[in-house]
Amino acid sequence: MGRTRTFDTGQVIEAARGVFWDLGFAETSVPDLERATGLNRSSLYQAFGSKRGLFDAAVTSYLDDVFRPRLAPLRAAAVSAGALEDYLTGLREAMIEKPSARAANGCLLLAAAGGPLGQDAALQAIVVQYYAELRAAVGAGVAARHPRLSAARAAALTTSCTSFVLSAMALVRADPAAAADMLDAALAAVRDPR
Repeated sequence: MGRTRTFDTGQVIEAARGVFWDLGFAETSVPDLERATGLNRSSLYQAFGSKRGLFDAAVTSYLDDVFRPRLAPLRAAAVSAGALEDYLTGLREAMIEKPSARAANGCLLLAAAGGPLGQDAALQAIVVQYYAELRAAVGAGVAARHPRLSAARAAALTTSCTSFVLSAMALVRADPAAAADMLDAALAAVRDPR
């Protein structure tokens, strides 16, 4: 009979997510994870199988607890005309104006994809899905804000705004001012799509 877990799996995953977000997958050591979670190596491996298994759980947590909730107003059945501007303004505030330690690190997934894990097919599939969800949400915001735009112009605006957001998330750790410029460019494009 196995031992009963005496820890909150969600709290462990959240703590590990913070370490991976701060340091990256490759740079995160098992001792780093032990310190952050309060669990020893044996308990971590028993619960998650490997460092990678814990990382995969952290990515799922990131998508479910950070990424998707921020997109919720853009994924609603009825998207308000101001939802995309609110999203971009909120993102700018979270990453630049009043950054939390994690938001100032940009996107956990983009950072992982830029490292050694970027060659991993499973992570690539998650990043492709992440992009599709972000683009669809931005597209819904564009459609709500500018319902009379041609399909081609709406698609171009959606691509531009999505690209600006991804660029900002990739740049913010190294150059917050450039990330702010990317988000400002997205806001300007949404406000005046000419």
